[in-house]
Formats: sequence, structure tokens, C-alpha cells
Amino acid sequence: MSGRLAALLMTGLLVAGCGQDPVPFTSSSPTPTVTATASYEADLEPAEAVLALVPATATVVTVTDFDEVRRDLGVPDLTSDDLVTDTFAFWERAAGQAPLLAEGLLRPVNSELMLDHGFTQDDVDWEAHFTGPDGNGYVLAMRPDLDLDRVRRAIEAGVGPLAGARVVADDHLVVSGTAEEDDPVWAGDPLWPSLVGEAAQATYLHRGCIPLEEALGAQAGAAEQEAVLEAVPVTSLDDLPGFAVTFGDHTATVRTEEDRDDLFARLDAGRHWPVADFGQAFRSGVGDPATGRIGYTVPRPALAARLTLLEELPFGICNEVTPIAEPTGP
Repeated sequence: MSGRLAALLMTGLLVAGCGQDPVPFTSSSPTPTVTATASYEADLEPAEAVLALVPATATVVTVTDFDEVRRDLGVPDLTSDDLVTDTFAFWERAAGQAPLLAEGLLRPVNSELMLDHGFTQDDVDWEAHFTGPDGNGYVLAMRPDLDLDRVRRAIEAGVGPLAGARVVADDHLVVSGTAEEDDPVWAGDPLWPSLVGEAAQATYLHRGCIPLEEALGAQAGAAEQEAVLEAVPVTSLDDLPGFAVTFGDHTATVRTEEDRDDLFARLDAGRHWPVADFGQAFRSGVGDPATGRIGYTVPRPALAARLTLLEELPFGICNEVTPIAEPTGP
């Protein structure tokens, strides 16, 4: 696992482009709700609810809904009360079959937590992480029937990543690094609530665009960059204030602003992407400029999640190009 990845680990039918087969989206999917308030609302979908806790200065937010993953893998009621063999089997399957944007913050200290405090990562309903220039943070939504006194004792004992965290009892949350009261938060920016709100196994939110040379990945060079520039009018793309990627059952939906004239160009960037991993993880892309969405089938969810965390995402590239230097010497 690369250092960058390790650090990060912390409807209707879309309009098909370029003759690709379309990916079906259910017409019953609700329109994402825009909330004017910055207060936390537990009845919202996790990726929307957590926006009220994320400082406005954060640049990336990830949300992994373990309850959705458990349901998809056929163990919706799994908790730390179940056999260790059952919980181990779940995590083994999830690692290969689910788009996990977090591997479970508490898993490295599961044994200590269970022996000394009576709970584990298997009692976390969903988990969010955010990063930014002013620091990183997380939110853990604990299962509603868990005795939070157990969690408080673990925090007081400084167990692993719980050191320095605090319990928000009314909402059954454990938080670290979240916004203080009256601080500006992501929920206050109308862009982000407009991009989330539907149920998802995992959601990735990125402020701004990704430089082309970074999106191509560490192993790419000048030849790969030139291949993209020959196929896609990168410097003619519109500015990108941010985007979301939501993962369902072997599907992914990229969401940007509505009425984007460059959406098909961003879709084409993925079709001409010279790095094979992207095409293996994100396939059959289709776009709808009116709604600002690109839909993919995802045959390899774990790989798709990995590429997302590494920000190797052609649809999110910037419209400025910094040339990658040609290698010199032996």
C-alpha cells in the first residue's frame, strides 16, 4: 500500500455518449436535499448529515456506510455481539467486494476495545473522515443501542485513535477535529448538500479539481500525459469547484454542478485514460450534462475505492497542465 493511500485511509436513464451502453439508474431516486441549516440532522443520509460537522476549510471528505455494506453482504444485523468468526468473515468479504473508503478506524484496536470496554468497530454504523490544511478529523456513528459509557471509558483510557475524541451523546456520535459551534461548515456551502442525499455504501467529496499529473498516478510519465492531451481538450475544460463520487452495488455516480458543458469531455478523459487501472474499475461510463452526472458500472469495487482515495480520477482533472518532465539519464 502506498504512503499516500495509507494516509488517506485514515433517476432515469443517463444520456449515453460515444456509443457506450448506458448504465441504468432507478427513476425513483430522490432529488438530493439542500439544507440551509448547519445543524446535524441524524435522519439524513450519512454523507449529507456529516456536512454540518466538517470544517469549511476541509478539502476532502469520505464517508463509508458500514450498515449499507452489511446489508449488501447479507449480514445487516452484525455487531460485536456476534461470533468473532462471523465478524472476521464480514471484513474479509468487504475488503474484496465493497468500495470501502475507510477500513474501519477502530479495527486495529478491536481486541483491546472488546476485552476492556465491550465494543468494537462492528458497532460503528458509518464512519467519516476529512482532511484539510487546518487538520484532519473523523466522525463515528455508533449503533443506537450501544452503551456510550463504554465508549467514554475507552476515550478516557486513550485507546488508539479514540485518544482526544469526544462523545456527542444526543446524536450517538464519536467525533474528533470537527467544527466548533458557529464555525463555518461544509453544509453552509450549497454545492455540497446538492451532491449528496441518496443512500450509498460510500461517498467521496473533493473540493476543487485534481491536477492532471496527479490524477495520472505516480507511475505515469510524459507519454501518458501527452496521450490525454491529444485526446481531450484539457485546457478548454470549465473550472471545477468540486465533485462527489457515490458508490452503490457495483455502480458509481459522479456528481458535479448541473448544466456543465464540459461533462462529455470529462467522460471522454476516462475513455482515453492511458492508465489501465481506471478502465478496469470504472466501466461503461455515461453522462448527463443537464444534471451534472456521470454513471459507471464498477466490476471491481475495491480497486475503484483505492483509485478514488489516490485521486486517480480523470473526470476530476483541472484545466491547467503542468508538463511532466521527460526522464533523463540512466
